[in-house]
Amino acid sequence: MDDPAVALPGGADPAARTRELRRAHAVFTRDGRVEAPVRAVIARSWRRCARARVSPECAPRVELTEAELRGYREEHPLARVMPLFRDLVGAFAAQGAHLLAVCDARGSLLWVEGEPGTLRRAERLGFVPGAHWAETAMGTNAPGTAVAVGEPVQVFGAEHFSRRVHPWTCAAAPVRDPRTGRLLGAVDITGGDGLAHPHSLAFVQAVARAAEAQLALLDPAPAPPIPQPASPTAPRDTLAALGQDEALLIGGGRVTRLGRRHSEIMALLAHHPQGLSGEELAIDLYEDESVSPVTLRAEVSRLRGLLGPGAPLSRPYRTAGPLEADFTVLTRQLASGAVSAALARYPGPLLPASTAPGIVRLRRRIEDQARAAVIARADAGLLTDWVCSPWGADDPEAWGALAAALPPEGRSAALARVHALDRELGTYRDDSAERPGGPRPLATYPQPVRS
Repeated sequence: MDDPAVALPGGADPAARTRELRRAHAVFTRDGRVEAPVRAVIARSWRRCARARVSPECAPRVELTEAELRGYREEHPLARVMPLFRDLVGAFAAQGAHLLAVCDARGSLLWVEGEPGTLRRAERLGFVPGAHWAETAMGTNAPGTAVAVGEPVQVFGAEHFSRRVHPWTCAAAPVRDPRTGRLLGAVDITGGDGLAHPHSLAFVQAVARAAEAQLALLDPAPAPPIPQPASPTAPRDTLAALGQDEALLIGGGRVTRLGRRHSEIMALLAHHPQGLSGEELAIDLYEDESVSPVTLRAEVSRLRGLLGPGAPLSRPYRTAGPLEADFTVLTRQLASGAVSAALARYPGPLLPASTAPGIVRLRRRIEDQARAAVIARADAGLLTDWVCSPWGADDPEAWGALAAALPPEGRSAALARVHALDRELGTYRDDSAERPGGPRPLATYPQPVRS
């Protein structure tokens, strides 16, 4: 980072700093100009908030039901290090009237614990388990910004984008899977001005590193396994193929990055656990239907050489053992109605650069299912995350659903975006004679189904 991550440099006067930041916040929210003493990390975050149409008057939304939250927390990898978080942060939080908070990789709060009086204040703010505190929903805040940029960050007072959070100071650090580097979430300390010190950020960074070390001890990389016949009860290997062009195959004590063609083969076999004939796999894999069967056999042979005993079998082509793909978990959660938990597993479309016909069809089906679930939920936070993503930025139906989910005074930006997309995509009907100078009524856009 090109500037201090801490909110207050040594020797700064907190009261004067607060006044300066409140003035700078007012200037930015009025005309978009960043003035001193706003740090670069905060200025970048404020600009992202402006692009995402976050209101400085925004309020958090609880998007996980009690049942969803309970099940999601039990399955989340950070549940295994919560005892460590409590041991390291508990006494510190109690002495300083602070809170320990842990969020997932989307910025949804999973645990919020600490001094009872501070907890009651946090509840009135909406800083509670199940609430969505992503930067795209609540603006600049330590846990949401830390997972947005993948870096530790401290946010002091009026550096928060939401005015209602100005009385608070927080410091958060991301926590990653020590084996794969995947972002799991962030650990955060939230409280008053007492946290506006460089030591607060250093402390939370140390807690995050301790958690990663603990996860590494809980899941050590074992010695290469002795090859054995596949068993119905064998642990499932996992395939991570969402949001990346080259999938990761995790199993057997190692993580293997697959090439693009091998990623496509393993994704197709994960989607068809019963297996595919050579002809079926070739049709799903190659745009050119005249490709020789020898080409497919050569690709599978190279894959076998890479994976060894865990490589695909033939007649039919199938995985050597149980294989759980991230996209199959996602579609199961969407089908069960756990939309918020499912989207926490959605970093992007399946193998986005692939042009293999079977992958293109599967990718479209998954994205359509996710999109339909988000629109049907009619949750402004989920819809904001969707339309601010690369895959949802040009989706007029999702923007229209967001407009319908927002209060009337907050709809203008979303409606303007739908109007612009209609023009760009050629679906706009010029009805200025009927409504001179105005956008179409909200009722003409697809409306979400409210549960």
